[in-house]
Amino acid sequence: MDAVGQITQIALQTRLVAFNASVEAKRAGEAGRGFGVVADAVKDLAAKVETSSKHIMGTVGLLDGRIAALAREISRDGAGRDQARGPRGQGSKADSGGAVHRAIDEVTQGVNRIHSASEESRGVCDGLEGQMASIEAEMRRTMTALDNALGRTETFLKVSEQLIETVAETGIETEDTPYIHAAQQAAAQLGKLLEDAVRTGTISASDLFDSSYKAVEGSAPAQHTTRFVALAERLFPQVQERVLGLSDKVVFCIAADRNGYIACHNQRYNNTQRAGDVAWNTANCRNRRIFNDRTGLASGRNQRPFLLQTYRRDMGGGNFIVMKEAAAPIVVDGKHWGGVRLAFKF
Repeated sequence: MDAVGQITQIALQTRLVAFNASVEAKRAGEAGRGFGVVADAVKDLAAKVETSSKHIMGTVGLLDGRIAALAREISRDGAGRDQARGPRGQGSKADSGGAVHRAIDEVTQGVNRIHSASEESRGVCDGLEGQMASIEAEMRRTMTALDNALGRTETFLKVSEQLIETVAETGIETEDTPYIHAAQQAAAQLGKLLEDAVRTGTISASDLFDSSYKAVEGSAPAQHTTRFVALAERLFPQVQERVLGLSDKVVFCIAADRNGYIACHNQRYNNTQRAGDVAWNTANCRNRRIFNDRTGLASGRNQRPFLLQTYRRDMGGGNFIVMKEAAAPIVVDGKHWGGVRLAFKF
């Protein structure tokens, strides 16, 4: 009975997994259609396994009752032989014998039903195994298709960005030109502030270029500190906040070091994290974080006059914003420190 119960639990869990897979397949759209068909088939097979297992459990329960009745009949038959005498005793013995035979027949039928149900369950389980293999193969095909689509999208995006940059470099005014100029001006201003800080001994050059990021315990998403955090929090806002007034389309203007580390974000995103609230922290506490994704690293490490990129910004809770970003390098005493990231809406 324990084994049958375990089979039932496995069937229930399989149905749940198949249901979740169906939901994800529908979210994936056309790419997940084949996967969804397989998931539905697995769900049907799991239901059959569950039904068969319950049938086995019912039959076993009935069989237990019959066996108990048989034991009682045998016990009464033994007592009757000790007490019965003469023709009447023989009649009782005959009646008990008939009851015993009937009980044995019922037990035999119960065993046969269990055997049939077990065979059916085994067949369903074999089919389930085959469907699981089909799911695995479908998942691999889907992942390959998604990877290929992502690669083509990245290639198209890079070509588009290079085309925009080429147009801007020729001096032709575009809708992106004001943001490019603003990023370059902000980078020059921040570079000058940092140079003055090193010159006056406010911070040493080694501390300014510190990349030994120390994790802030308990932070989620992870935050880090460096030896130049305090300086950044004091100097950067005067430049970063002013650029926000350029246009209603500006989303943020921040300085990132060459590894994508943001010591100080714009004030609206420079909040103290809430314990356990990852979604809120992701959207509202973007300071002291390392954004080493494709866009973040490219902006922080860019040493050309400017860089234009298009990307989706993760705002937490499954929310994303599609934006453009103009970046310009920050140079301190001839050494590349990082870059200004100016993001704006289309």
